[in-house]
Amino acid sequence: MALANAQTFLFLVVFSFMFVLSMANFNYGWGPGKLNKTNCPYGNNHPNATQTSNKLNVGGSENWRYGFDYMDWARKSGPFFVNDTLVFKYDAPNPNGGFPHSVYLLPNYWSFIKCDLRRAKRIANPIQGAGEGFEFVLKKSQPYFFACGEHGGIHCNNGTMKFVVMPLKRWPF
Repeated sequence: MALANAQTFLFLVVFSFMFVLSMANFNYGWGPGKLNKTNCPYGNNHPNATQTSNKLNVGGSENWRYGFDYMDWARKSGPFFVNDTLVFKYDAPNPNGGFPHSVYLLPNYWSFIKCDLRRAKRIANPIQGAGEGFEFVLKKSQPYFFACGEHGGIHCNNGTMKFVVMPLKRWPF
């Protein structure tokens, strides 16, 4: 009896999970003729639907700055694809005040959570974000962990100047 109840519970959990995942893309239209190059599988308004790559300004109009929630930005701006370019724009160091920023690529999830920069690779120094910004191409389908490493990682540690993206491979149409 207990085994049957456990199996029923497991079935309901798996079914619910699959249902939620299938409904996650609310832009997708159901029915005949709804599946084409412009709306499958990521909705009909994603900029990558007909492009081979996309260039995204990290943080949108807010750029790369202290106090902005980049995890939320990444969640709302995705999905990201292989060969998309992330542009990090930030002010160059100012002798009259302000805080410099940089961009670090962290090696794994644990260092991302702890903001451990010891094995991180600096991919942009405080000067490279000025003007047109620093561009980083997502070359592989793997997680990329980004963080600001200035001031001993304080900007990362407060939880806002870090984010993760997992670029997807494009569908071959």
